[in-house]
Amino acid sequence: MSELRPGTVLLIDGRASVQFGGNRALRLRLVAVDDKPTYPGWVWLTGYVLDQRGVATARREVYVQRAGLRIVSAAAPAAVVRTRPRRAPAARVMA
Repeated sequence: MSELRPGTVLLIDGRASVQFGGNRALRLRLVAVDDKPTYPGWVWLTGYVLDQRGVATARREVYVQRAGLRIVSAAAPAAVVRTRPRRAPAARVMA
C-alpha cells in the first residue's frame, strides 16, 4: 500500500479490523498516522468519519491492519504557496 498521508480517504471495513465488519464500515479522511509502537502490520489512525455526501461527522482514532485498508481517494499533492514578504504598516501622521 502506498504511504498514508493526511487528506487520503480510506474505506475501513472488516478487512482492516473485525470491529468494522458488516454495516459498521466507515470512510475516514486521514488526519494523522500515529508512530507509537504496535503489533506488526497494525497502525493507529486519526481522522474524520465521512457521511455519504463526504461531510465530516465525527473525529475518530482507529486501530487497524494496514493490509486491510482501501484507498477511496488519494491526498492531493502538497501545493507550493509563495507569498510576498510582509511590509511594515504605514505610520499614521497625526495633524
